[in-house]
Amino acid sequence: MKLKTPVLTRRLFGASTLALSAVAGTAMAAKAKKETLPYKDASLTIDARVADLLGRMTLEEKVAQLLCVWQKKGDIQDATGKFDPAKASKVYPNGLGMVARPSDQQGLATTTGAGDSGAMGNRNAFNTASHVNAMQKWAIEETRLGIPMIMHEEALHGYVAKDATSFPQAIGLASSFDPSMATKIFSVAAREMRARGANFALAPVVDVAREPRWGRIEETYGEDPYLCGEMGKAAVIGFQGETLPLAKDKVFATLKHMTGHGQPENGTNVGPAEVSERTLREDFFPPFEKIVKETQIRAVMPSYNEIDGVPSHANKWLLTTILRDEWGFKGVTVSDYFAINEMISRHKLVPNVTEAAYRAFKAGVDIETPDNQTYGQLIELVKAGRISEDEINAVVHRILEMKFQSGLFENPYVDAKKADALTATPDAVALAHEAATRSVVLLKNNGVLPLDAKKVGKLLVLGTHAKDTPIGGYSDVPRHVVSILEGVTAEGKKAGFEVAYSEGVRITEQRIWGQDVINFTPDSVNDKLIADAVEAAKSADTILLVLGDNEQTSREAWADNHLGDRDSLDLMGRQNDLAAAIFALKKPTVVFLLNGRPLSVNLLNEKADALVEGWYMGQETGWAAADILFGRANPGGKLPVSIARGVGQLPVFYNHKPTARRGYLDGETSPLFPFGYGLSYTTFDISAPKLAKASIATTETVTVSIDVANTGKVKGDEVVQLYIRDDISSVTRPVKELKRFKRITLSPGERQTVSFDITPADLQFYNMDMQRVVEPGTFTISAGPNSVDLKTATLTVI
Repeated sequence: MKLKTPVLTRRLFGASTLALSAVAGTAMAAKAKKETLPYKDASLTIDARVADLLGRMTLEEKVAQLLCVWQKKGDIQDATGKFDPAKASKVYPNGLGMVARPSDQQGLATTTGAGDSGAMGNRNAFNTASHVNAMQKWAIEETRLGIPMIMHEEALHGYVAKDATSFPQAIGLASSFDPSMATKIFSVAAREMRARGANFALAPVVDVAREPRWGRIEETYGEDPYLCGEMGKAAVIGFQGETLPLAKDKVFATLKHMTGHGQPENGTNVGPAEVSERTLREDFFPPFEKIVKETQIRAVMPSYNEIDGVPSHANKWLLTTILRDEWGFKGVTVSDYFAINEMISRHKLVPNVTEAAYRAFKAGVDIETPDNQTYGQLIELVKAGRISEDEINAVVHRILEMKFQSGLFENPYVDAKKADALTATPDAVALAHEAATRSVVLLKNNGVLPLDAKKVGKLLVLGTHAKDTPIGGYSDVPRHVVSILEGVTAEGKKAGFEVAYSEGVRITEQRIWGQDVINFTPDSVNDKLIADAVEAAKSADTILLVLGDNEQTSREAWADNHLGDRDSLDLMGRQNDLAAAIFALKKPTVVFLLNGRPLSVNLLNEKADALVEGWYMGQETGWAAADILFGRANPGGKLPVSIARGVGQLPVFYNHKPTARRGYLDGETSPLFPFGYGLSYTTFDISAPKLAKASIATTETVTVSIDVANTGKVKGDEVVQLYIRDDISSVTRPVKELKRFKRITLSPGERQTVSFDITPADLQFYNMDMQRVVEPGTFTISAGPNSVDLKTATLTVI
């Protein structure tokens, strides 16, 4: 989602376009109050209620349901940010469909385009709930038909709101390989959102991410379609539950961003996705298709990019032919922020707002967010005969159906006094701690980990982000973020060893995600910090070096003056200089990474005694890090992306075609760390897969069993991964594809058999006619702890 608007060229809302006259509106409202309105009768079916309400609406009221407000909130608020019903009635006399991010302070003179630049904090729980209640009261009582509004919020890794629980960033959650935990996490996010009156989450992101230079890779579940689909499905169930109407503690989820967004040209945000239909169907579509077909998902957001010359917001084949006709999607499509207007400003596809509205609506975009830049023109397009009112009716039907399914007509308000008590509850904080622990990936360990409190001696902690903890993009300010320094200091006090700290290196002077300008720390400052750190390290027995990124060094590039993509995968700034100086001391050194994108950590991998990938771990970072470092928790996370040795290797995703990765004259084609990789403090033995039947028909399912044993000395988790390769096919296929995984916990000496069913869907591919088929032949079935160290069996399909 873009959080910075381009220069706006649209007209303001006008009575000439969207308004009923005040006299007519008053008369119609009085008449409506005297009637018994069937759409307000909860005993009727939703279909009957929608039909009744839709039949009462004017064209202007229908189009109002397709509109949203965000940067123009000043039009409906007073100077202090309080909702003003009189102003709202003047600007939106026909009602309003959606309000963007009611928890923020958009619309006040002191805010910036992003609303999160640090200029002003967002509303707390009580104030947000009260604000939402006031807006819903206006919609229910002061508009002619009393249609409640959708209140959307961000919730990428927890509800993005002041004091709300912050969980590990999405790429970290993917490293857990634990969908059931993701469901719990987004259930908490939904509960916290609904307590404040929000009812619509702009999450999860199920983009398949194949470009690590892209600043938004942290928002994804990685490079594999199956993993993205499983984690995304779990998130949707967490947000919504498995049935409709919504429970009172659930919200609607939104699948983002359809599609190709995760492999932009030259790694820069919103760049063209130069991919074929086959690549779309086999790599980028699967998470979306799976979730549309297997959940009650009711919202999909198109992507900013173009595919084959057509921006997604103007792509009827994508949003109608595929999404609705082929997959059967019944919900609404919601534009990404300012994306329809970008057909004019960025894509140069159309000359004006009227044509932008026409192209987007005809393609299948239902709702424009975050403000009415173009869709106010729909009324004139209907009057001109270019869009039929029946087409408008179809969209409004979907929107109203969702509003009835939300329960808003019966329960539009929340108890503002209870909102704070439902925020960051003890169970939510405990879950954030657990999630952070389960998301950590151990990349290297020469035996120094876990640290022995009796032998660690004086522990020196280095790194600015050991103390000032980054938690990633799409975050607000939790009640408390536990730093790694706080976590290990508490450990030292408890166990009786000394903990010292030196900043060591600083990357940026601030780490405010929404701030456009990035102030990188001058070399003169870092020269002194590095020298001080080396001097402090001379008296230390063990060194913990915290390195990585922050919210400014890799982020969503939402405007030309707000960049976030990189042309390098190396550690930014002087971090490698600090690391080299510390390694030269030859003291036991553990490197702990806090970051959102996979980094080319060649020096760290070569020289460190242990290397831990923490990603952005959320508000409980320090406690989880201490658990891992001192062995109370055994790392069991796995990489959801391949980590490249450098940008020259890109792309480096594991599920490549057979002719890729031939070799370089001056380097390796293998990644530094492969997809699915992660070590443990114990060891495991994973058997070759055992097939219940050696051969099956094309329509049959076969069970595969894998024996797993903990051959080490401590309890630990292993993620059993199953890959399939179609050995000979009429269209080239990837060298391997993840089809199943399961995270299990085993005590020392314990054994467990993990079984998966391989179905025809797992063996299918798109043939020359772009039809799904299972071709007779042999398939290599592989199992192991990652995408490289695999044992195999052969399945014959006849």
